[in-house]
Amino acid sequence: MNNIQFISKSVATSATNIQNTVQLLQEDCTIPFISRYRKDQTGNLDEVVIEQIAKGQKEYEVIVKRKDAILKSIEEQQALTPELAKKIQESFDLQELEDFYLPYKKKKKTKADVARENGLEPLAKIIMAQNNDDIDFLASKYLNDKVSNEDEALQGARDIIAEWINENLYVRKGIRRLFQRKATITTKVTKSKKDEENAQKFVNYFDWSEVLHKTPAHRLLAMLRAENEGFVKIKIEIETEEALEILQDAIIKRNNDTTPHLQLALEDSYKRLLAPAISNETLQEAKAKADANSIQVFANNLSQLLLAPPLGEKRILAIDPGFRSGCKIVCLDEKGDLLYNETIYPHAPQHQDGIAMKKIRSMVNAYKIEAISIGNGTASRETEFFIKKIAFDKPVQVFVVSEAGASVYSASKIAREEFPKYDVTVRGSVSIGRRLSDPLAELVKIDPKAIGVGQYQHDVDQTKLKEELDTTVMRCVNSVGININTASKSLLSYVSGIGEKLAENIVSYRQENGPFDDRKQLKKVPRLGEKAYQQGAAFIRIANAKNPLDNSAVHPEAYPIVEKMAKDLKISMHELIGNKTKISQIIPDNYTTKEIGVLGLKDILKELEKPGLDPRKSAKVFEFDPNVKTIKDVRIGMIVPGIVNNITNFGCFVDIGIKESGLVHISQLKAGFVSDVNEVVKLHQHVEVKVTDVDEERKRIQLSMIV
Repeated sequence: MNNIQFISKSVATSATNIQNTVQLLQEDCTIPFISRYRKDQTGNLDEVVIEQIAKGQKEYEVIVKRKDAILKSIEEQQALTPELAKKIQESFDLQELEDFYLPYKKKKKTKADVARENGLEPLAKIIMAQNNDDIDFLASKYLNDKVSNEDEALQGARDIIAEWINENLYVRKGIRRLFQRKATITTKVTKSKKDEENAQKFVNYFDWSEVLHKTPAHRLLAMLRAENEGFVKIKIEIETEEALEILQDAIIKRNNDTTPHLQLALEDSYKRLLAPAISNETLQEAKAKADANSIQVFANNLSQLLLAPPLGEKRILAIDPGFRSGCKIVCLDEKGDLLYNETIYPHAPQHQDGIAMKKIRSMVNAYKIEAISIGNGTASRETEFFIKKIAFDKPVQVFVVSEAGASVYSASKIAREEFPKYDVTVRGSVSIGRRLSDPLAELVKIDPKAIGVGQYQHDVDQTKLKEELDTTVMRCVNSVGININTASKSLLSYVSGIGEKLAENIVSYRQENGPFDDRKQLKKVPRLGEKAYQQGAAFIRIANAKNPLDNSAVHPEAYPIVEKMAKDLKISMHELIGNKTKISQIIPDNYTTKEIGVLGLKDILKELEKPGLDPRKSAKVFEFDPNVKTIKDVRIGMIVPGIVNNITNFGCFVDIGIKESGLVHISQLKAGFVSDVNEVVKLHQHVEVKVTDVDEERKRIQLSMIV
C-alpha cells in the first residue's frame, strides 16, 4: 500500500487530489496557501481536508518508519522469516505491528525466560500440541538441578505457554475487541483523601461505573484528573468468563491430560499478562479519543474567539477594573499605541467617584476617545455602571471585553519588549483595549491555553494540542490577512511561510527603512527568499500601496492576469477594481494559466469586487441586565441577556454580567435533540437565557435557552 492509498482510506476525495496535495505539501507549501491559491490542483479542497491529508501523510510516514525499525530488530535477532517479513510489510496498523513485534521485543526477564533456561520449552511444546496423556510422567523427564520435581516442571511449562498465549495475534485481537465493546470504567474513592478540601470537586466519581466507549470525553478526562491527583483509583474491566472463553476457543482443541494445564496457563496468561496490558491499552486509546475530541472543541472555540468582531481603528480608553487597587486606565490611539496611563479609585474603599469622573471626562476629551473597553474581571459591573453615569460631550461606546489571558500577556517577554518602561498593570490594560479594536492581532500574543476557552486543556496531549492550536491560529490570521506596516512580530509569525525568525526580520526592516509601500519590498527582508515570498505575500496587506492589488487577497503571481483583464476591457486597473459591471463581463476560461485555473480565477474576480474585505463582522455594544450584579441577585425563573463565553461538548457557558458564568446544558439549548453544540451557538453570541437553578454555595448557575 502506498501513501496515497493509505490516505484515501480516511479522506473522501479522489486519489489525484490527494496526490497533488501531498506533492504541494512536500514542496513546503503551507495549508493556507494551498487551500486559497492552488484550488485547481487540489480540486477545491478546503483547509480541513488538506489538514486531514497532511495528518494522513505523517501517520503513513510514522508507520513506515516503525515497520523498518521492527524488521531491522527482528533481523538482527536472526528470527525474521519470509512469512513474518511479508506480514509486517503488508500491515499498516500500528497496533498489529506491535503485536507482531511483541515476541521479539526486548523486555525484563520473565517467568517464561527462567523456564526456558531450565530446559522446559520442549515440555511446553508437548502440552501445547495436546497429543499426549500421562503428562506427569513426561514432566519427570525434565527434572534437573534447577527443576526438583514434576510440579515445578509443569509450572515452568505453563509459564511458557502463558507467554505464548499472550503473544498470540488472534487472542490479542479477540480480547482487544471485547475490551473495546464491553469494557467498563470504574472509580473508587481513596479513603485517605476523601475528606480533603479539594476532594469535593471530584465527589461525582467517588463510586462511579459506566461502559467506557460511551463515556463522554469531558467525564473521562475528569476521572483521569481525579486519579492523577490521588482522589480515586480507576479500573478498566470486562467479564473474566467471557474473556476466558475466547482463550479456550483459541487454545484448547481436545480434552485429555493436557487440558487442565492449558486451562491453568490461559487463566494465568489472562490475569497476569493480557488483562493488564489490554486494559491499559484500551484506556490509552479512549484517552487519545477524548484528547482529540477536547482539542477540537478548544480549536473551534479559539477560532471563533480570534475571529470575533473587531471595533477597528478607533481611539480607545481601556480600563482594568479593581476595588482597593483602583482602576488602571490607558488611552490608545487608532494604531493601539499608548498615549497616556492613570489610576482612578471610584469604588470602595476610597470612593473617589467625583474625582474619577472628572479624570475620565478629561481623558476622553483630551485624547479624542471614541470607545471605552472594560475588562470583565473583578469590579467590572461596578465600573461599567460608573462609566455610564458620566455625561460625555459626545457619544462614546462602552464595551465589556474578556480579560482572560491579559495578565499572562502583561508578564510576558512580548509585553516587556513592547512596553519596557511600564509595569504589568499598564500592559494588561493596553491588552484589554487592543483586543476590542482587533481581537486577532492582540490574542495571538497570548498562549492559547491562557485564554480560557478550553475543556480540560491541561489534561490532554500537550504536543497535539499545541499543533492543533498553532494550525488554528495560522488559519485565522491568514483568512483575515494582516497589515504589514502595523502588525506585531507575534501576528506576522503566523502568516503563511513567515515564521518567528522572518517576522523579527520584517519588523527590524520596517523600523530601519520605514513602512512598506509594495509587496515586492518583502524580498529585501534578510533571509526572506522566493519560497517564503510565494507562500506569504498574498496574506499581507499594504494600505495606500502603489499597486492597489497589494491591499487585496490577489496573489502577486496573478497580477499579470488582472492587468490583462483591465487591458482587454480598455480600462485602467484602478478603474477595474470594485467595478462589478466590468468584472461581470470577464470570462474566467480566457485567462487560465498553468498555476491558475478557473477556480482560482473565480476567486480573483470575487476579490476584485471587494478587495481586502475583512471577513469579520463589526463589534456591537451589549447591555447586561442592570439589576444583576452578583450571584445573590440571580433568581430562578429570571430571563436575562448573556454572551456565550465558552463552548463544550455538553453545553455552553454564558456570561450574564457577574463573576460566575452559567451553564446551558446541551439539552437546554433548544427544543428537540441537539447532537452538536456548535450547531446552535457560537462564541460571543448574544443570547437570552432563563435561570433554572442557582447554587450560591458552589457558585453554580444552571440556565436554559428554551425560554
